[in-house]
Amino acid sequence: MPTNTTHKPFSMIREFHLADWFTLANAICGTGALFSVMSYLELHDVRHLYFACSLVFAALIFDILDGRIARWRQKTSILGRELDSLADVISFGVAPAIIGYGCGMQGLYDRIVLVFFVACGVSRLARYNVTAETLSQGSDKVKYFEGTPIPTSILLVLLLALAAWSGAVRQDLWLGEVTLAGFKLHPLVLLFALSGSLMISRFRIPKP
Repeated sequence: MPTNTTHKPFSMIREFHLADWFTLANAICGTGALFSVMSYLELHDVRHLYFACSLVFAALIFDILDGRIARWRQKTSILGRELDSLADVISFGVAPAIIGYGCGMQGLYDRIVLVFFVACGVSRLARYNVTAETLSQGSDKVKYFEGTPIPTSILLVLLLALAAWSGAVRQDLWLGEVTLAGFKLHPLVLLFALSGSLMISRFRIPKP
């Protein structure tokens, strides 16, 4: 016979630590960046691109703060780690790729590269989550990263913000475009391929 259970409203929210709220702010900024790019595609007002890039920078600040707050309060959890990964996928994986698309990387090959970039970011975070305990070597802190961390995509966002500021977007995108087998490729998108490849590499990078 089923037993009656009382579900407390917002019970999951009560499990959040202070650092988790900063992580959530990271995800909110990344999502806001996506909406800003969509507004740019509809209105062609470059200010929306500026705002999208600014929101990714804000996400990075929240990402840095959540780690520092967690260490300061000495409160971490599996929920917090998973929340951090999901937020990073949005802010430093999907958002930079969509900003690239909005700036003009809209050819078939461009889209393949941008999808590859996001897939690499997701894979990088998944690998980190399952190997974090091993990488920490028995301590509470991970000693090094394998592959570049996904927030390094902020460098791509900085480059695209500079391109937008200088008017080098859409048909004026830096390095132009080439046509291969009837489909377009903007060579600038290959920086996304490089960034994604570095994420899934086995390069060891000491963690500060």
